[in-house]
Amino acid sequence: MAGIKALISLSFGGAIGLMFLMLGCALPVYDKYWPLFLLFFYILSPIPYCISRRVVDDTDSASNACKELAIFLTTGIVISAFGLPIIFARAEVVSHRT
Repeated sequence: MAGIKALISLSFGGAIGLMFLMLGCALPVYDKYWPLFLLFFYILSPIPYCISRRVVDDTDSASNACKELAIFLTTGIVISAFGLPIIFARAEVVSHRT
């Protein structure tokens, strides 16, 4: 039951995050659509792990290089999703000033 609660809370948090992302792009006060590029990171993040699960059989209980590489690539994509808004703010593509 605890796994279901965690899954529901993660999906709720993801839905709230996507809502704020869309709202921040759609409001006429900001009128910037550059933050929508974050959706690419949301789409790309599960792909390496899904590919590694297809390639590697689950009979080996020890961690292998393919799964470790997939986790590493997924981590890099997620960190990039956090870094892109920072780069946008530094380049003044998006700003908090109106």
